[in-house]
Amino acid sequence: MNKHIVFAICGCLFFINAFSQDKNIGELLNEIEQNNTELKGYQSFIESQQLENKSTNNLPDPQLSGYYLPFGDNATGEYTEYEISQSFEFPSVYGSRNKWNASKSQQLSSAYSTKRQEVLLQAKGILLELTFLQKQKVIETERRTQSKQVFDQIQELFDKEQVGILDLNKAKIAWIQEQFVVEQIDSDIQILMSKLKTLNGGNRIDGISSQIVLTAEIGTIENLWREKLTNDPQLQELKANEEASLQKIKLEKNKVLPNVALGYNYQGVAGSNYSGFYGGLSIPLWSSKNKVKAAEADYDYQQSNTQVITASLYAQFQQTYNRYELMLEKFNEYQTTMGNLNSEQLLFKTYMLGEYSFMDYYVELQFYRNASDKMLQMEKELQLLQAQLLKHQL
Repeated sequence: MNKHIVFAICGCLFFINAFSQDKNIGELLNEIEQNNTELKGYQSFIESQQLENKSTNNLPDPQLSGYYLPFGDNATGEYTEYEISQSFEFPSVYGSRNKWNASKSQQLSSAYSTKRQEVLLQAKGILLELTFLQKQKVIETERRTQSKQVFDQIQELFDKEQVGILDLNKAKIAWIQEQFVVEQIDSDIQILMSKLKTLNGGNRIDGISSQIVLTAEIGTIENLWREKLTNDPQLQELKANEEASLQKIKLEKNKVLPNVALGYNYQGVAGSNYSGFYGGLSIPLWSSKNKVKAAEADYDYQQSNTQVITASLYAQFQQTYNRYELMLEKFNEYQTTMGNLNSEQLLFKTYMLGEYSFMDYYVELQFYRNASDKMLQMEKELQLLQAQLLKHQL
């Protein structure tokens, strides 16, 4: 296995500047955001909800009523009356409802941001899985080539009756196993590509790079949490729920004020008529009962719910951060130990020179391959944990 492949396994993968990787994944995530069917549907849902909320602040429809009374003794002539009126709530109610609708729009916006974050985090996880599968495929393809070379050599020795059938069978099984590993990786790649295509609105995604560069430092847990409190959509949604609940209290208090009706009235009989203005009040003695208390109780619940969920999210965040720190420490130890080794290539050369039997070579090879695979797996898990910790930046 050449030096480039060894670096792909062991890597010098931690650099402060991760621009090329971020830019590539950022472009892919932006493409998915633009094409994702679920997000497009949610945007339409938000638009419909905002229009519906806005319609709740419309004035009631004007009312036209009339009387024509030709029956009876009609001693004074036929009686005619009609009236046009417009009713409306107390003016301050409309201002309060506008603020409430604005807070509900913020709720919808925060809910969309949360949904967007979920979709993009899922897509980023799949992209990371794909990049590591591609990297693993390069490694396993090289291993498959080596296994074929070993099998061909054992076959030649077997033909010369210098080795037995057991060594030949073991070499063939090792080669077949490597072929299966590569085929399995190809299958896994196709499955993940299909998932990405679904997330991308049915459009195929191309240009996924296998060059992943981890940022060495992601910041302290305190700084990350403060950043998360400011930018995380799920936490912003909790604040929006509180604000909407508070505005509902103010609205319900304003709705205790009387409703107003204004209009024009005409009455006519036997050539005489009267006309003038109509005015009326509707005092909400019963319709507003307990509504302010209910709104206040809901606000208390929203505040309590924010505290509970925030504490739970912090506990999860702290757990993920601690796992990341521990794994990063172990990964660095692996990197320090294996970074300058070229064990698989050296073993292969030693075997080809006849200094190792096939079984000795195979046992030693499996040890180093397991260590290399473990390191690659740790690198992938570090990326996925980092994506979780930094998901508020999506």
